[in-house]
Amino acid sequence: MQRIRSILIAFGLFAFACSSASAYDPSPLQDFCVAVKDFKNGGTLKTFVCKWQFCKDPKHAAGNTSNPDGSNVTMINVDQILGLNTLSISLVRIGYAPYGILLVVEGTLYVGFVMANPTHCLFTKILNPGDVFVFPFGLIHFQFNIGKTAAVAFAGLSSQNAGVITIANAAFGSNPPINPDVLAKAFQLNKNVVKYLQSRY
Repeated sequence: MQRIRSILIAFGLFAFACSSASAYDPSPLQDFCVAVKDFKNGGTLKTFVCKWQFCKDPKHAAGNTSNPDGSNVTMINVDQILGLNTLSISLVRIGYAPYGILLVVEGTLYVGFVMANPTHCLFTKILNPGDVFVFPFGLIHFQFNIGKTAAVAFAGLSSQNAGVITIANAAFGSNPPINPDVLAKAFQLNKNVVKYLQSRY
């Protein structure tokens, strides 16, 4: 009896240890199911409402790079190509002004990412047309146009509806603003410097 109880406890602990939450897009249950916003224009595929849309005409894809960041991110996600639904991927086209802030198509980019705590090791590379660089999921990364002409890169993302977070904008330009005491402590800055940075966003 004691042996059975021990086996059941061990099995229960093993099952508990193997269970985990997943923050990734779920694996599809069928080859594809195109998202529809309008049920009148969709067909059905295995009882799901679906629509046939797998390509997008990239009109005005270049975007405006005359902004403080010197870059423009054009998202191509499930909102633009409904066929990305359940595929766990999306694409961004990133335009870079000269010296503004990954398959590189045009120009020369200085790119890199920083490892997580405690090492904070920096990995960098200069990319030229045709070069590809992988940014590990969830790590802080950057791209900077070091050329004298505009640069263009395409990036594949591991989500059908990925977002973009600009770290400085998020930290110093949040709405409502983060308490300056918090930012002064986190960035080891004078509170007046924090207030100045918040006023810039």
